[in-house]
Amino acid sequence: MQMSGSVWAAQDTTPAQIETGLRDLLRERHARSEAYVPARVLNLVVVADREWRGEIQNRLDQVGRYHASRTILCCVEPGQDTIDAWATAEGERASSPTDVSILHEQVVLDIGSKHLEHLETIVDPLVVTDLPTLVWSPHGHPEAVDAMLDLAQIVLIDSVHEPDPAGALRRAQQLSERAYVVDLAWLRSTPWRERVAFAFDPMQWRGELWKISSVTVKHRPDSRAAGLLFLGWLAKRLGWEPGSMLSQNGALHGIAHARRQDVKLRLEPDETINAPGLAGVAIETASGLSASLDRGSGGLTARRRLRDGLEREWTVMGASRGEAGILGEGIRQAMLRDKTYGPALSAAQAMLG
Repeated sequence: MQMSGSVWAAQDTTPAQIETGLRDLLRERHARSEAYVPARVLNLVVVADREWRGEIQNRLDQVGRYHASRTILCCVEPGQDTIDAWATAEGERASSPTDVSILHEQVVLDIGSKHLEHLETIVDPLVVTDLPTLVWSPHGHPEAVDAMLDLAQIVLIDSVHEPDPAGALRRAQQLSERAYVVDLAWLRSTPWRERVAFAFDPMQWRGELWKISSVTVKHRPDSRAAGLLFLGWLAKRLGWEPGSMLSQNGALHGIAHARRQDVKLRLEPDETINAPGLAGVAIETASGLSASLDRGSGGLTARRRLRDGLEREWTVMGASRGEAGILGEGIRQAMLRDKTYGPALSAAQAMLG
């Protein structure tokens, strides 16, 4: 066991020894300057394959001001029998004697696959008591997430990374019965949902919501779950009753029953986009109005065609946070409560029958 500066490290250690090392780190920091104050908002537990530790660490470094107070990165290496660990407590130096410097703590654990089924016993002594705990397992390991559900109140998932959209949505539903779920697939559609709502917000267009006759959603081929969640959101917000969607030539087709008429639904893969999530949304109404959004340079390209055939096109700047910002947004959402995701998830599952 050793501590050098603001780093503590040990091989073949125990959770109790790691917890003691963390307390020693904080004491050392405070002895150096009373301006150092540990952040106390959120615990984040990440379970990742050890070979991808660098990538996960880079993503965590890019979350900006949404850093968790204490991050516990569990790096899984098959065959590892012991627990190796190192910990840091980092914060920017205060610019004046009256300022404080917020410390963010990180613990990196090298563990084996055998530790995952009882991960909560390892992590429990390391989380800050009385803070909400968020668990994220980007490389699968559902047994680790299940083990953490008695300790963590929030689970971060990404439904587009699962090869089976139906299975991904079922898993999200199962998790939501025991914890608050933050789904990155859902968060990626936030700009699209905001812009669609804004397009129909003016009083002269609001009545068209009840005349919607068709909705087409384009998505990256691996992001069908994101498209289903978007359609589920529309259905629940507008009181549609969605039916099962059928596959045809790689696309999904279905019908939702609205108050006045049926609405044709279509999910269409688009292989031209690189980023996960949606590629375009097109909405038509029975009165001849149409509105669409498509990915474009610098933002989303919006188009509106009126009943008389007059068309208008403009660019919605800064509509996407990008993959660098989506994880930070997921951590931020852990402290909030989105009441629209659950109903959208239920409707999306109904569309898959």
